[in-house]
Amino acid sequence: MGSIPALAEQDDTVLVALVAGGDSAALEELYSRHAAWLVTRLMRRCNDSDVVLDVVQDTFVTLWKDAKRYRGAGEVAGWLWGIAFRRMVSRLRSRKDVVLLPEWDTVGRGHVPAAEDEVLLGVEYGDLAGALARLSPEFRSVVQACVLDGLTTKEAGKLLGVRENTVKTRLHRAKAQLRGSLTLPQEGWR
Repeated sequence: MGSIPALAEQDDTVLVALVAGGDSAALEELYSRHAAWLVTRLMRRCNDSDVVLDVVQDTFVTLWKDAKRYRGAGEVAGWLWGIAFRRMVSRLRSRKDVVLLPEWDTVGRGHVPAAEDEVLLGVEYGDLAGALARLSPEFRSVVQACVLDGLTTKEAGKLLGVRENTVKTRLHRAKAQLRGSLTLPQEGWR
């Protein structure tokens, strides 16, 4: 009938532009695409489902208000994750009854990653996954917060309960260890 594709067929970037123009149906479509994985990923990091659900709601309210700020650099999902994670850190700053859990520690709590996730991680990161696993928990948590979650060293310090300079030092040492792990010649290679 018309030449405008249905919202479900639109790219996330197009939907954000429509939200910036006040299109609530585009916001609903983005919510249906991203809310579930945001909840799942945030639940791996926080032990309070009420906080997680509030943070996801806040994330989409922020999207509605600030969609014009999206510059189109990177994936919309990554942009939403950044908003959600910062909202969660902000929400939990003063609370002592809620624990932020490192994402890599789910096996120790009885959660076993799906075989598909393990394979994809190995394919996507190759030797990096093993090198990350060999880091001390302190170094891994800093890499997780600063590199993977995109927090500043100040934000990571607040999240991890250490000084900003401690975060910088750990990040520097973690990078050096990763570089060493990834540049060592393979066994039997001369």
